[in-house]
Amino acid sequence: MTHAVATDASTGTRPALRDPARAGRVFWLLAGLALLWPTLVLTEFKPWVLMEPGALKPALNFVGNFFPPRTDADFLRLLLRETWRTVAIATAGLTLALLLAIPLSLLSVRVLSLSALTGRMAFVPAVLRQCVRWTLTVLRSVPELVWALVFVRVVGLGPTSGVLAIALTYGGMLGKVYADILESGDDHATASLMRNGSGRLQAFFYGLLPQNAGELTSYTVYRWECAIRSSAVLGFVGAGGLGQLMDSSMKMFNGSEVASILLVFMALVWLADRMSAALRKGLA
Repeated sequence: MTHAVATDASTGTRPALRDPARAGRVFWLLAGLALLWPTLVLTEFKPWVLMEPGALKPALNFVGNFFPPRTDADFLRLLLRETWRTVAIATAGLTLALLLAIPLSLLSVRVLSLSALTGRMAFVPAVLRQCVRWTLTVLRSVPELVWALVFVRVVGLGPTSGVLAIALTYGGMLGKVYADILESGDDHATASLMRNGSGRLQAFFYGLLPQNAGELTSYTVYRWECAIRSSAVLGFVGAGGLGQLMDSSMKMFNGSEVASILLVFMALVWLADRMSAALRKGLA
């Protein structure tokens, strides 16, 4: 059986069988590989080292110790207490971050500026907005681990240093993303409210917030999930919680305890994901 080849009805010629964008895609693929190769060399990326007998055997032995996870009553009570402490550190840190991020994000949003309604923003509001943006940049530029090391020196070991570290770093992150979300939405309703005499807070609550509430909520819950992971990492520098428990278990090469802790982490992430989905559904 023969198949007819479709032709262009207007010219009677066959259409091009080769993708016209093929050359561009090949060029950018080769350019990306050319840029990636020096970074792999610089970072000494050698995954095949993991398969060497000297490295593979200890790793397999350690992973083998993960099974079965430790489930005795004494350890589960300890695990439950440290899990609650980890969630508390993350929640308290994120709450403080929100108290920092919300006012800073509102100050940095151009659409809520009264002077911007007539065109170019006035000099003083523009300078204030830029200073707030720089403040958010400074806060999120310093990793929470560095903040934790600083606060451990100031307030000592314990959850307080972890809470403060999360509050500062996540305050910068949340403020920046909140401002971007609010500015990327449709500002027609907000501008109309402000032109008709509404204050900036009224314009925010009745104009900007309703159309962006789902995205803002989803990102906030995602950051809470990240804060839980961060609080675990901060535990390695003395901030308490599951991270400190995992640090002591790994130092003792107790794989069964590490496996139980990792299962709790997975459960917390699943819980945050379900919470995010429920909140988005409720706001829809």
